[in-house]
Amino acid sequence: MDPGASGNDSVVTEFVLLGLTKTPALQPILFVIFLLAYVATVGGNFSILAAILAEPKLHTPMYFFLGNLSLLDVGCISVTVPAMLGHFMSSNRSILYRSCLSQLFFFHLLAGVDCFLLTVMAYDRYLAICQPLTYSTRMSWGIQRALAGMSCVFSFTNALTQTVAVSTLNFCGPNVINHFYCDLPQLFQLSCSSIQLNEQLLFVAAAFMGVAPLVLITVSYGHVAAEVLRIRSAEGRKKAFSTCGSHLTVVGIFYGTGVFSYMRLGSGEASDKDKGIGILNTVISPMLNPVIYSLRNPDVQGALRRVFTGRQPPT
Repeated sequence: MDPGASGNDSVVTEFVLLGLTKTPALQPILFVIFLLAYVATVGGNFSILAAILAEPKLHTPMYFFLGNLSLLDVGCISVTVPAMLGHFMSSNRSILYRSCLSQLFFFHLLAGVDCFLLTVMAYDRYLAICQPLTYSTRMSWGIQRALAGMSCVFSFTNALTQTVAVSTLNFCGPNVINHFYCDLPQLFQLSCSSIQLNEQLLFVAAAFMGVAPLVLITVSYGHVAAEVLRIRSAEGRKKAFSTCGSHLTVVGIFYGTGVFSYMRLGSGEASDKDKGIGILNTVISPMLNPVIYSLRNPDVQGALRRVFTGRQPPT
């Protein structure tokens, strides 16, 4: 810690991230594992994006949002993992106060857009399956861009609000964060001042960016399920559900890890469980998303094969 002076109190100007382990022998092994995970995530998501851009058949609203989701996954893992890799190879675990707030801002910005886009994708599936006659009108190119833009604006507003609120807190005592990146629960635990306002803001954000989107996703897929069950042929039902299954899997992972991360706000000291949930949220989920979206999707698989082999899409 590099303390400054402000009256009679010392002011924290940097934090120390304990990371995943204190055992020196494990650090090179973890470095290789997370480097491979980072390369696989970036490569997998950019491959999905390249397939969407190269394949005319994938120039639809669903894949427009999926392409944006791939970019967000690359951004989300890039906010946390490169810094963690640097700490594995160095004895210096410190992170400047401003860098910590920057990491907090970009993490919440990208995760927030991710949250809204998952909701928009559920709405897209609802329109495609339940309102097919008006789908092209209600999900036009202009509406797609507007929905993506609104997702960014709402998430930017929340991320900026949370970051500014944290910057008003006083950090004058311990500066050790038992985690591998800066996030709200860990910073709240180190604050010397009241965090009541911060917790209220986080509660409002959780309702607006967590509960409300989850309700909308549930309602959308409730209508989708009811509509699909009206389809008489088993093959038709299977095809309709297959387009939604991958999205529901991603939603489950995203919200599951998010709920566990922020339900522990009042649990006192951070534990290794928080680190495990953080790995799921920032590393495993972005790495699995390309696999989930392409595993049972022949259109994406065919586009990926053409991208890797250099073949032109059929005209």
